[in-house]
Amino acid sequence: MRIKRNHLMWAGAAAVFGVAGWLVVREPPIEVETGVVTRGTLQVTVDAEGKTRVRERYVLTAPVAGRLQRVDIPEGTHVRAGDVIARIAPLPLDAQAVRQAEARVAAAGSLARDADARVRQASATLAQERRAAQRVERLVGAGALAEHDSEVARLTVRLREEDLAAADARARAAAADVDQARAALVSVSGGGLGAVLAVRAPADGCVLRVPERSERVVAAGTPIAELGDPNALELVVDVLSSDASRVRPGAPVMIDRWGDDEAIGGRVRTVEPAAFTRVSALGVEEQRVNVVIDVPTRPVAVSDGYRVEARIVVWERSGTTIVPVTALFRDQGSWAAYVVARGRAALRTVRIGERTPGGAEVLDGLNAGDRVVLFPSDQITTGRRIAPTR
Repeated sequence: MRIKRNHLMWAGAAAVFGVAGWLVVREPPIEVETGVVTRGTLQVTVDAEGKTRVRERYVLTAPVAGRLQRVDIPEGTHVRAGDVIARIAPLPLDAQAVRQAEARVAAAGSLARDADARVRQASATLAQERRAAQRVERLVGAGALAEHDSEVARLTVRLREEDLAAADARARAAAADVDQARAALVSVSGGGLGAVLAVRAPADGCVLRVPERSERVVAAGTPIAELGDPNALELVVDVLSSDASRVRPGAPVMIDRWGDDEAIGGRVRTVEPAAFTRVSALGVEEQRVNVVIDVPTRPVAVSDGYRVEARIVVWERSGTTIVPVTALFRDQGSWAAYVVARGRAALRTVRIGERTPGGAEVLDGLNAGDRVVLFPSDQITTGRRIAPTR
């Protein structure tokens, strides 16, 4: 009996020492930061810097060579079409210059006729879009179309209204150019050295810039002032040509950093067809493309030439599974992630779709609610004990 008791004591001591030795030699758990796979809406955006600009800008130039009187009108002054912006005393013209002035009158007349034709085309297009919008509204009311189709139709009508307003403004500007060209010719032929030609505003707007105020002799075509409506702004951003291929007209845009914390919305109007080369801050030549964005509501604090940041939405999906991109890494040519399973790391092969700087679309391999290891190190292997810090 005593021998049996001794055996039991020795066996218990051996078990205790064995457990203690195992606790000493086993690897301690690795502290890791974790995140959760969620379901929600994922947006892929093209982020770029841009500048605001007046949608319709008019550059007033000297119609003839002569002595320009001092331009006293200050920047920011609101003017009406036909208001006198500057006065110029034409220099005497020879026979060749007279023929050139006559040619300018003929050219201005052709441009005015073209502008009138574009007004008629824009008016007809607007009328057609309004009729189409009414049909869409009826179908939406009957449940045959989605509400999104109604929003697109209203947006199209608004854009066509703006096109008509722009065409009408160009027509008025072309008519003013005709009047100036004719006035220059009449003043030279009949006024002599004492004639003074008035340079008038081609449309309603605001004086944006006066390059030089002092009285001086100018050549024909010298810029005198720039006019425009600061309430009719558009945004121009230049993006990489590889990103521009994904941008489509009508895409929603979120505009930040315009002087307030609140973001405003916009829509892509057009992607310019030609790219240009620009050297980056690192000295690398980049092919970039201008994207023109309509801004429906202009913030009071923003005017012409202001710098803003734009995020153009090129892809969006709701109800998708999203994994933090910091949990992903490459493993044997595929994307993978470590999932926390009962206090240990489990390797999962993941198939992903679209990616953003914050999250990636999960097509296969993970489920919503899975907890994954963020920033996994090479110390983590399958089955390794881990201790999440959060």
